[in-house]
Amino acid sequence: MAKFVLAGKADCPYYAKAELLADALRRSLPSFRVHNISVLPDEWKEWLESTCQRNGWKHDESPLVWRELVEQGGKGMLLGGFSDFLDYCQEYYGITSDMSTDVAETIAAENLETRSSLAAEELHRPSLTRPLHVWITGALSSTCQILIPSLLSAEAFPGVAAVALHLLDLEGDEEDMQRLKTEAEDLALGVLHQVLVHTNLDEAFHEATVVLLLDDFAEDKGDETTEDRKRRAMRMCERYREYGRLIDGRASRQVKAIVSGDSFVNLRCSLLVENAPSIPSHQFVATASQLESEARAVVAEKMNVRPSDVTGVIVWGNISGSSVIDLQRAKVFNYRGAVRGPASFSQSVLQILQDRKWVDTEFQQQVRRRRALVVSKAGRAAGISAANGILRVLKAWHGAYGQDEAFSLGLLCTGLFNLPNDVLLSVPVTCVDGKWSVLLDVTVDGKLQEDLKLCADELRQEKEI
Repeated sequence: MAKFVLAGKADCPYYAKAELLADALRRSLPSFRVHNISVLPDEWKEWLESTCQRNGWKHDESPLVWRELVEQGGKGMLLGGFSDFLDYCQEYYGITSDMSTDVAETIAAENLETRSSLAAEELHRPSLTRPLHVWITGALSSTCQILIPSLLSAEAFPGVAAVALHLLDLEGDEEDMQRLKTEAEDLALGVLHQVLVHTNLDEAFHEATVVLLLDDFAEDKGDETTEDRKRRAMRMCERYREYGRLIDGRASRQVKAIVSGDSFVNLRCSLLVENAPSIPSHQFVATASQLESEARAVVAEKMNVRPSDVTGVIVWGNISGSSVIDLQRAKVFNYRGAVRGPASFSQSVLQILQDRKWVDTEFQQQVRRRRALVVSKAGRAAGISAANGILRVLKAWHGAYGQDEAFSLGLLCTGLFNLPNDVLLSVPVTCVDGKWSVLLDVTVDGKLQEDLKLCADELRQEKEI
């Protein structure tokens, strides 16, 4: 079986005659197959040269006609132009063309109009796909690089057809940013619409639907003085105030912002809230999932189980400062104690441990030392656990978990637990229909209340820097 290919300039009358002749053959011969390629006039010369060079042909006019032997493979066989195609049809099929030049020119004009409309539609089609704009600050951090593949998945953004990924790093080297862009593009993930890199704030947070803030100004300097820390905090405050103003002016009204990192986590999130007054405060959160996971790992080591067997840990307070790890709701599965049950059987961690002194002192210290130990051994931030914490919050925000799944999250705690209204603290929350609700079914005794007030005082002092 042979297939004919007719290619020509959209406004060429001879291409129009060839099309009509091929249509006549199709009607007369059921096995006759033809494929038409209409090319815009200003693109024809380049297209023709490229096609002829690829196939080893010589041809310089419109149309171009060739045969492809479908069942035998190999390259096509050049027939030539319209006259050559007409001669072939007359000799082999006894069919000719008697179309007048006027009719051919009319059809050619219609072909051009149709092809131009299709070209315009092709150019416009990408604009019909409205991508989700995801911005990541501190894009050259290890957390960002670990996060990107998982971020471009259905789990993170269910039902989203396209994601425009914006990578922002104000201290970033342009070459490093371009390399990161290429790596992200080379993932070849279907949901990825485009990757854009930014090393200044000219376009920052434009149309942002999700903002992940990873530039936390953490510095690994053992000899840092009080003045050094103060200057670092001032730079951070200045930047996050600007971030807040830009998000307020440029981002979607439904933007979701997640702050993560090793330093000033609550303060950074609080500065965003203060400087984006037109966006509801509950759309800005500070993730404590990383600290929560580290606490679960410490408990797991103590009880000789896996970290995934420990649930219900609560982080209260200043995530990267004075915080309290609370085990009042903590459960353990698969614990090999005196009482055992099926895989679904869980027990209270506090009831098993029965060591309040360890919980209130040594346990709290071990959790604080755990991340520092990872950082000192790896020589960089704990990017894997940070990325996992961000993804967990994103999934919850998009309905991946039920209303019984509790998280520790930094939120503005207005009118809760007798705390000041202007303080952003980590508290236990649930997420239903994309909205966070503080978990009230917890016991806040006198000691925890006092600890939370100390956390609030610490955050106020950080703000006054």
